[in-house]
Amino acid sequence: MTKPLPPLVLAALLALPAAGVLARTEVRVEHDKTFDFKPVRTWAWSPAGRGAVKMARTQSDDPEGMRKLAEPIIVEAVGQEIKQRGLTEAAADGADLHLAYYLLLTMGESAQVMGQFLPGTTAWAMPPFAMSTQSLELMNQGALVLDFSARETVVWRGVARAKIKFDADQKRRESLLREAVRDLLRKYPPR
Repeated sequence: MTKPLPPLVLAALLALPAAGVLARTEVRVEHDKTFDFKPVRTWAWSPAGRGAVKMARTQSDDPEGMRKLAEPIIVEAVGQEIKQRGLTEAAADGADLHLAYYLLLTMGESAQVMGQFLPGTTAWAMPPFAMSTQSLELMNQGALVLDFSARETVVWRGVARAKIKFDADQKRRESLLREAVRDLLRKYPPR
């Protein structure tokens, strides 16, 4: 008969898939070190608007259409996660902090060509040759930025970046947005 796993080992094993999910999104957070986050209790969406979508992928990009798809997901995810941070939503004119999001979508590429790491000399007993592409990777890239502002000055900014596969379905894209919001707001308030 096998012995049951100790609770600590079991918890570590259960956390492994979650760690793989978190590794897909790169998160970076910065804050104003002179701002005191301790008395902050309320938040509201920015009076100028909840956020914006910026796209630089193709000529036929539709930022407004993407905003209509992404904004409800971001708003819902923020609403769920921010409660766990001890903040209560308030009217815009009475809130301690205002929140705005920016969703940035672009394309990236990575290419390697034959001979790119070799000098173009015959000293290596290899004649110079025309470079040809050996590896080419194209991917959609996205970044979600969350800005907390006080008195129209950004005091906390979080950026979550991820590569998005071309064939990712809408559920996977929604999941990436929710993960990004969760991972960003885990780092609020700054310690």
